[in-house]
Amino acid sequence: MASATERFSGVFPILATPFRDDESVDESSLRRMLAFMAGLGVEGVTVLGVLGEASRLSDRERETIVRTAVDGAGGRMAVIVGVSHPGTRATIELGCMAAALGADALMVAPSAEPVPSEARVADYYARVCAGVALPVVLQDHPASTGVHLSVATIARIVADNAAIACIKAEAVPSPPKIEALSAALSRPVPILTGLGALYGQFDLERGAAGYNTGFAFPEVLQAQLAAWRGGDRALALRIWRHFLPLIVFEQQPGVAVRKEILRRRGLIASGAVRHPGAGLAAGSAAQLSALLDDTMPGVDIARPIDVMALVRR
Repeated sequence: MASATERFSGVFPILATPFRDDESVDESSLRRMLAFMAGLGVEGVTVLGVLGEASRLSDRERETIVRTAVDGAGGRMAVIVGVSHPGTRATIELGCMAAALGADALMVAPSAEPVPSEARVADYYARVCAGVALPVVLQDHPASTGVHLSVATIARIVADNAAIACIKAEAVPSPPKIEALSAALSRPVPILTGLGALYGQFDLERGAAGYNTGFAFPEVLQAQLAAWRGGDRALALRIWRHFLPLIVFEQQPGVAVRKEILRRRGLIASGAVRHPGAGLAAGSAAQLSALLDDTMPGVDIARPIDVMALVRR
């Protein structure tokens, strides 16, 4: 059996939750995304993250998505399920539900409290880890949680809870924090970068083991990571730099840009964002078209793209 370090290294796309135009969950599109990701050979996928609009879903819908994801993955890749909730007990119950449905790991982020307390966050993780039976990915993403965790606190949480198997590092500036975490941890725990790959190259340079993010072209991240691991840092940088304008454009607040790209790739039927989230404005859609044409001229993005052919042009 692979070690935690091996299991949580590589590319783990965060999947959007596809909705039909009436905002109902589109299971067929979810299965299509899963099949595409499995075909790329990614190490795993995450459902019910920020990109997955988890906070806008009912418990029954969450269950449907987890069940569909596990079935669609079919053991070809790991399924990580976001179970973060402001209530500790609710987080544990969501984690147990995911485990019962066959998930491979859980992603857990803290929630902001009226009086910030890193000690309470540490206690939250201790209770969650004790109450669930799956490995836990600790997500450090202050932009969405409002919680700022020190390197020392994260290191203590990892040391005190064997269930923590991975850290998703998304606190900016991410490169120095990744390096500091790597030095502070008492045991080897892989650190994955997110943030849409916005700081991807810099994060790899400082110790990231791969990606756990929703960038709509995960094959780009696979190619970059392969070059990096192969010792060709110049090629890794060239790949990342070629796609950086698209990465930056995608990283705008909300999920509308990314869902529209997934729609154009034929992976989801509609780019609908559940209310009160905003859809893509006409001006942004036009900018996206121009950007895709400039980054990947003449390429059919409905198929896995040939990254090296684009970079060598």
